[in-house]
Amino acid sequence: MKEQFGKYLEDYIVGDIYKHWPGKTITESDNNLFTLLIMNHNPLHIDKNYCDSTQHKQILVVGTLIFSLVAGMSVSDISGKAIANLDYEKITHDGPVFIGDTIYAETEILSARESRTKPDRGIIYVETRAFNQRKEKVLTFRRHVLIMKRKV
Repeated sequence: MKEQFGKYLEDYIVGDIYKHWPGKTITESDNNLFTLLIMNHNPLHIDKNYCDSTQHKQILVVGTLIFSLVAGMSVSDISGKAIANLDYEKITHDGPVFIGDTIYAETEILSARESRTKPDRGIIYVETRAFNQRKEKVLTFRRHVLIMKRKV
């Protein structure tokens, strides 16, 4: 039997919340590699000595790493059958993330509708939220996802 990866438009019900699992503990290597890949050399993300004199007194994990991680964590539940992520909006970094924090995420279905022009697809509108191990919200974003309908 073939395992399901992602869902069809008809599977999404407004108000449903998908808890994405497993979580991911952020390592120093994760943060260092990501800062190198995206060429973000801000000392807040790479220089412990510099960070000792800042508000948090420790290295702050790059926010776009957390955004990318959380978007990826949601794929199997939200965009596994997507044709496209149409947009990302209202991205907020609600709290800091530090090395050693574990990130968990959930996505709520805000709306779901059939396409106005193509009968084989539709659009879901979702809000994804990420939390650390202390259940503190660290990231929120919304997006529209173009999803296939189940073939009749």
